[in-house]
Amino acid sequence: MKLHELKPTPGSTHAKRRVGRGHGSGTGKTAGAGHKGQKARSGATLRINFEGGQTPVIKRFRKVGFHNPHRKEFTTINLDVLNRYEKGSVVTPETLLEDKVIKNLAKAGLKVLGNGDVKQGVTVKAHKFSATAEAKIKAAGGQVEVI
Repeated sequence: MKLHELKPTPGSTHAKRRVGRGHGSGTGKTAGAGHKGQKARSGATLRINFEGGQTPVIKRFRKVGFHNPHRKEFTTINLDVLNRYEKGSVVTPETLLEDKVIKNLAKAGLKVLGNGDVKQGVTVKAHKFSATAEAKIKAAGGQVEVI
């Protein structure tokens, strides 16, 4: 079966109801909108949370939580990513961008996390390291440099 051979199950689709086409159709005159009022007018569309001008329930409840405007956002990588580089090579955020390991560099920079293992000693230059990542890189014979 191919995409162009797909058809709906017989009886599962129905013709669109044509409104405002005379009394005999059952949806003539007001076309199912009722008499007068905001929803009976032409072009009437209301927001999903509209409550007739009353303060909406989402505004009545208290706000929860805190958004820190000074939070630093880091691009993160794990140690197993470093295994693609040869022994003795220097890994910088720029080389990771060129090799498409990371898509973009966050404003605060690059942080190396300790998931996985490093098999060969490489010099890693980054803005931040977790304690486990630093220990594993040094244990594998590599070096850590904070930019």
